[in-house]
Amino acid sequence: MTSLVLRRYWRILLLLLGLRLIYWLGAFPNPDEAYYWLWGQHLDWSYFDHPPFHAWVQGIFAAAFGRSPFVLRLPNFITTGLLLGLYWVICQRLYGRQGGNAFWLTGLLLLSSPLFFLFLAMAWHDHWLIWFGTAASYCLIRFLNRDRPHSYAWLYAAGLLIGLAGLSKYVALFLGVGFLVAIATHPRWRSLFTNGHLYGAITLALLVMTPVFWWNSQHDWASFQFYLGRSVQTPSSTINWFGPIGFALLSALLFGPLHSWLTWRCPQRGFTSAFGATYQRVALIIFATSSLLLAALSLIAPVLYYWNILAYPLLFPLLAGQFLSSQRSHQVRDRHLLNTTLGLGTVVATLLVVHFTFMPISALIADTGDDDTRMVYGWQLTAEWLKREAAPFAEPPLLLTTDYRSASALAYLLNDPTVLAISGRIDQFDFWYDAAQLDGRAGLLLGDDWHPICPTHLAMFDETTPPKTFAAQQWGTFIKQYTLVGGDGFRAQGNTADPLSPDYPLAFTTDGERCASP
Repeated sequence: MTSLVLRRYWRILLLLLGLRLIYWLGAFPNPDEAYYWLWGQHLDWSYFDHPPFHAWVQGIFAAAFGRSPFVLRLPNFITTGLLLGLYWVICQRLYGRQGGNAFWLTGLLLLSSPLFFLFLAMAWHDHWLIWFGTAASYCLIRFLNRDRPHSYAWLYAAGLLIGLAGLSKYVALFLGVGFLVAIATHPRWRSLFTNGHLYGAITLALLVMTPVFWWNSQHDWASFQFYLGRSVQTPSSTINWFGPIGFALLSALLFGPLHSWLTWRCPQRGFTSAFGATYQRVALIIFATSSLLLAALSLIAPVLYYWNILAYPLLFPLLAGQFLSSQRSHQVRDRHLLNTTLGLGTVVATLLVVHFTFMPISALIADTGDDDTRMVYGWQLTAEWLKREAAPFAEPPLLLTTDYRSASALAYLLNDPTVLAISGRIDQFDFWYDAAQLDGRAGLLLGDDWHPICPTHLAMFDETTPPKTFAAQQWGTFIKQYTLVGGDGFRAQGNTADPLSPDYPLAFTTDGERCASP
């Protein structure tokens, strides 16, 4: 029999899926999507900004299927399908004959959460993180529920999957801590701390992450130092008492205001089944542990709301259960609240798709601001302009930009992995910098108002041409202005030979957004 929820809300479901499809097929890559695609063209054990799993997949898919928005985001389609399949299993175990209704409610709540609509749609590391983290959590719950005595396969599966989550993004660490806290809070589960199988599962997770440790050991632990430097090793000793408030409010807003309200109500409902009680306990402990750890960290360092993304996936089936009637399977409780939740989420999803696919809404308000989104637009005409400027060169010039975002977008559009960023921040391009191959060549350097061409950039050439400008537009609306300089004799030796050195002329200005003194 067709689910009541599906019969009643299929239009909203189709609209949310349609919006996701429009983004997947129509949006030019976000700068970070292009950046990670470029990693896939330079396969390595790991990378400076993040672990390697997503880059490996991008490299494999690009080699097998070519380059297009569809191929770029095809892994998102796969992980979304796997996640929904897991939710089907979870809902059947939690709600029995109401499992079908619970599943469709779970899917609707997932797609109407702004955080998950966005982070499952974009070809970032997060969609793999979400899938592996949620699957690892489910395996741990199955083990802790002890569906069969000595079912250690579930525990080792959890270790393998959380290792893969860590191979996707470092914030899997917070999920691992949540697992340990959940085990520590239950008298029967605490015996695991004297059981060698728990440490075997932890060892398996660390072994899966061996490529990350190997790459870091070869590069002075650069990636680990980067994340420690932006969190626990911040130079200021001042406590930011408003940090947790800002983190909590932004997290609640992006997860969804009504989703957050439903989460607050979750503990009020109990489960009579052993699996349900175990699931609820673990889900709420993971949510609380991750949220509290990041709130505490925000006292001393900037904390980004999406670092907490693994706190939420197990909650969606619990949120769905709040709309199920325990007496009548053909009724939905709190229909007004459900309609408001889905309606608000659909409006936000529509705005997000418009913003990232058709026109940055911020550009209709002012000529500046929201620089990240402005980087999505105008690249086709900008690339054609660059091609015309490169035509007079006797040999193809170096294509250089002042920021990793513009270099990545240009590399993706031209399908040219040799495009290079020379900027005042450390990024993955610095690990691809080959001074011997670059020295003495002619080049074109592209900058913009966000990351300008500085005197120290110009000093890297023996000779430069006067700057030329190009205004990127979208449907006649000004987006941003680019500046282009031609140069001969790029000096890639001497003090410009190592962009990771503090003596590098551009070293470590404010994210490359301001020019350092020559």
